Amino acid sequence: MLILDKIRAAISKGLTAINLWGGGQEVTQDFRQKARKMWKAFIFFLVGIAGLFIFLSLTKMPSLEELENPINDFATEVYSPNGEVLGRYYIENRVALHYKDLNPYLVKALIATEDQRFYQHAGIDFEAVARVATKTIFMMDRSAGGGSTITQQLAKLLFSNRDFSDMGFIRKAFSLVFIKLKEWILAVKLESRYTKEEIIAMYLNQFNFINGAYGIEAASETYFGKNQKDLELHEAATLIGMLNNPALFNPKRRPLKVIGRRNTVLQKMVENGVLDEKTYLKYAKMPLDMTKFKVESHSDGSARYFLMEQRKDIEKILALPECKKPDGTKYNIYRDGLKVYSTIDPVIQKKTEEAVNEHMAEVQKRFWSEWKGLDPWKADPDKIPLEIRQDGLRDAIRQSDRYYSIREVYFDDAFQKLKEKSKIQGLQDKDLEMLFKDINTKKYFKEKLAKREISEDKVQKLKQLQDLDEWPSFKEAWLNFQWAVKKSFDTPVRMKVFAYGAPNQERDTTMTPLDSIRYHHMILQCGVIAIEPSTGYIKAWVGGVNYKRFQYDHVRTNRQVGSTFKPFIYATAIEQRGFSPCFPVADIQYTIKQGEANFEIEEPWIPKNSEGRFSGRSMNLYEGLQKSVNSISVYLIKQIGDTYPIRGMLHSMGIDSNARRYDGEYRIPKQPSIALGSADLTAYEMTAAYATFANHGIFVKPTSILEIRDKNNKLIYRSIPEEQVAISKPANNAMVELLKNALKEAAGFVGTTSEVGGKTGTTNDHVDGWFMGITPQLAVGTWVGGDSRWIRFRTFANGQGSKMARPIFSKLIGKLEKLPDVYDAHAKFVRLPPPLDIETNCARYSNPNASVIQQGSKDEEMDKEFEQEHL
Repeated sequence: MLILDKIRAAISKGLTAINLWGGGQEVTQDFRQKARKMWKAFIFFLVGIAGLFIFLSLTKMPSLEELENPINDFATEVYSPNGEVLGRYYIENRVALHYKDLNPYLVKALIATEDQRFYQHAGIDFEAVARVATKTIFMMDRSAGGGSTITQQLAKLLFSNRDFSDMGFIRKAFSLVFIKLKEWILAVKLESRYTKEEIIAMYLNQFNFINGAYGIEAASETYFGKNQKDLELHEAATLIGMLNNPALFNPKRRPLKVIGRRNTVLQKMVENGVLDEKTYLKYAKMPLDMTKFKVESHSDGSARYFLMEQRKDIEKILALPECKKPDGTKYNIYRDGLKVYSTIDPVIQKKTEEAVNEHMAEVQKRFWSEWKGLDPWKADPDKIPLEIRQDGLRDAIRQSDRYYSIREVYFDDAFQKLKEKSKIQGLQDKDLEMLFKDINTKKYFKEKLAKREISEDKVQKLKQLQDLDEWPSFKEAWLNFQWAVKKSFDTPVRMKVFAYGAPNQERDTTMTPLDSIRYHHMILQCGVIAIEPSTGYIKAWVGGVNYKRFQYDHVRTNRQVGSTFKPFIYATAIEQRGFSPCFPVADIQYTIKQGEANFEIEEPWIPKNSEGRFSGRSMNLYEGLQKSVNSISVYLIKQIGDTYPIRGMLHSMGIDSNARRYDGEYRIPKQPSIALGSADLTAYEMTAAYATFANHGIFVKPTSILEIRDKNNKLIYRSIPEEQVAISKPANNAMVELLKNALKEAAGFVGTTSEVGGKTGTTNDHVDGWFMGITPQLAVGTWVGGDSRWIRFRTFANGQGSKMARPIFSKLIGKLEKLPDVYDAHAKFVRLPPPLDIETNCARYSNPNASVIQQGSKDEEMDKEFEQEHL
């Protein structure tokens, strides 16, 4: 009714004005009629607008709940125990701020520039609209600007969908008017739901400042490397100036335009009375400092491998019914602004990364030296077929950004048409490469079928592609695509490559993209994890040598474990068969026959020692583990008589004995070869199991997440410790003594104060180097190797676990011993008081070398260490 009354009053005033005007002048009747028609048209326009507003208010609009809880994408933050932010998970890097936390410069600059009458209007500034309309329509001044208030701009950010793609000019114009009017209504509704201060905070939190910075906090960090509270006046003005058009006023690309816009903001502040002229002149002369510009991403900072892997654990937790939102929907790690409280210790993490960088630089240097003048993709064809290596190289090419950019130009359209016509599910470029190989050789598929590396059905479907009418044009597109790929990957270009010792581990060079792929594939990788034994808290996690370049995590990667598995055989023999570390065992060749005990083998198993010979003398378990003598482990598993007790102990130490590999086989095989490390396990699992030895035989399930809370600090999840006794205290006491003895003569521990124990491991052809180390406060697992099996050392001297992996542990402990506030170097393993159920003092074995037995001794040439045996 109020709107109608205003319209009626406007009509009356308009008609009266015409009559007065006509009465005072010689005006023709025709003019009066035209004037009346114009007024009526204007009035009908107002009525139409009013009707449109009523209509729009009845269309689909945000509900009351949506207005009170607008959709904001806030980054989930991960905190260390000391409150430090380790990193964020986000699609839009955004941090929610309250009005009271905003820098006053930002608020003053925002109001002065964007909405000077902000505190006088209720969402729509009709005075500003009239001013813009007058200047734009009547004075043809396109620089008049917009009439949008801050509230209208917030409505646009929160609820508008301005997708005009596939629209003609007329439809686009009507859609734009429709949306604009709808935003007016939303602005009024927002004003009725929120205070002015809340609207300002919401707007600055929501705005996209580009370069991955969503919201004022992220923008401040991205462009100036500081918290928004610490912004100086000219810096705050720079960010507020971006609100007009962030792409046009991009500080990184258009500094001169940005300075001009910044000074406009400062001038507006002067005009609005919140800044004096003297201060304006001071800051208007300031240069634009972009030296701290940095796009926030997960490849920056500390613990990036950990953050990426922890994300998977968080997603699993959030999928639990008890961890969902009140309405039953799942929290979104990228949008809901969660707070994750982690166990990672920033200091231990930093020292672990330092130890990794220092040692891996040395390892890589030795690697380059060994392979100088040789090609890993061609050398030693008897070890790994060359075809497998070339396939690996082609896989790397297909995964590169360069390949995809070429594909988009030459092949994407043709490929999409081919997929539609062929109806082959999951058709890939690799399949097409095989097809063209078969076309060229006439025998490729035949060989693959013989090796059972491809199905007959897939071969037939691929061959049928040649029967399509589009095949000639598709073939031409494919060949052009392959030619373009080869040309691009064989053409030298300037680029940055990974390099130890270079700034940010990158150096400029010129090489072909193909050589770059080969080069980076030859960088050795590592996986290191440190766990606090008593709590299971993960204190450090390094999944590779450089996350920016190599984003594949190696802490949870399955690799053959080699001799690091032997302590589990010893522990089972001590726990379940009553062996003492002092028990003497003859170093001879032992055989497990088919059908013997409960071993599931189809033929006799006759393993050898690493050097291909047996001493024939007697040695106790201390010496057997320290020297990693295969025959001792074989003897012990013969006495155990089954793999079941070993697999059961591992299960109680957190390694699922029922889990299977992708090929259906058990991850912990049931064959006796596990005594020599045939299982493929992860550094994560192995370290958790070794932590049991350092925790009195009690396994504590590892965790990296203490709590998860929502953005309002409501508790979503809290970790509950899970532990179980895996080994009896007497048996575990013996194992700790065995592991300590294994490092008595090891290099790298001179001057070490900490009690340390551990075991190395090296697998076939020096592919994997391992070291599992324990102290009373930390269990540290380390794996080192190449991503592909042919990326390996050629000699045992450089490729053994004691050279590849153990120094990371010794370097880390050395660094931590200098930090008494973080690590207690004087902590001791708990020792059981005498009398001991299991004897660990071997003084009574005065002459362990007395018994010399030649039976089973052999002189044939063998590999350097047992771990190189095919098991």
